[in-house]
Amino acid sequence: MRRVVFNQKGGVGKSSITANLAAISAARGRDTLVVDLDAQGNASQYLLGDAWETAESDIAAFFNDALSIRLLPRDPLRYLTPTEFDGLHVLASSPELAELQAKLESKHKIFKLKELLLRLSEQFDAIYIDTPPAFNFYTLSALIAADSCLIPFDCDDFSRRALYTLMDNLEETRADHNPDLKLEGIVINQFLSRANLPQRLVDELRDEGLPVLDTLLSSSVKMRESHEQCLPLIHLAPRHKLTAEFEALYDELHR
Repeated sequence: MRRVVFNQKGGVGKSSITANLAAISAARGRDTLVVDLDAQGNASQYLLGDAWETAESDIAAFFNDALSIRLLPRDPLRYLTPTEFDGLHVLASSPELAELQAKLESKHKIFKLKELLLRLSEQFDAIYIDTPPAFNFYTLSALIAADSCLIPFDCDDFSRRALYTLMDNLEETRADHNPDLKLEGIVINQFLSRANLPQRLVDELRDEGLPVLDTLLSSSVKMRESHEQCLPLIHLAPRHKLTAEFEALYDELHR
C-alpha cells in the first residue's frame, strides 16, 4: 500500500500524521517506508533526528539520477536511510528539491517516483508519502505514485475553503494520470472537543457527503514534545490520549 498525505495548505499536520502512522505500522511488524517530498524535511528530521544531516543519500539523489539516466539503478534501497526504530526507513528530503523542480518538469519526469515506489513496494509492506504544501511537481508525482490519499484538515474556515480546490485537483489527477487513486478520507487534526466551531465544521463536512474519518486527532502539546525529541508518539508516550487516537486512526484505515 502506497499512501500519500496531501493538503495544499501548510500547518495542517501532514508530516506529523505521516510519521506517526508509519511508526505505528513499523511497531506492528510491517516493513515501512516514509518518503519525504517536502524540501523543509520535517518528516525526515522527525524520524531521523541528527542523522538526517549526515544521510548518505536522499530523494534529491534519486531525482538527479532520474535526470541523468534512463533506467533506475538496480538497487533502489541505496537511496534510503534506516531509522532507529525497527522496520522503519526514510527516503529523506533535501533542500535541493527546490532547484531540481524546473529541471524535472522540463524533462517530463513526473512518473519516475512511481517507478521507484513500485520497485520498493517489493521490499516494504507500507509506504507513506509526505508532500509539500503546494500542488506542484512533487505533489503530483506522489499522487500518481500512490494507491490512496489522506487529507488532513485542521478545523478552520481557511482550511475548509482550500479543501474544495484540493478535491478538484485530486479528481483531475485521477482523471488524467491515476484512475486507481482512492481517497481514503479526511483526517480531522488538532481537534478541540470543547469548542463549538470544530464540531460544527466536522458536522457540515459530513452533511455534504465528504469522507470524514471517524477518528478525530486532538490538539495536544505532547505532539510538540514529540517533534522536539524526534520520537513518534508510539515511542515517546505509548499511553497518551493522542497516541491512542493515532492507533485508532491506523486501525480505522486497515479495517
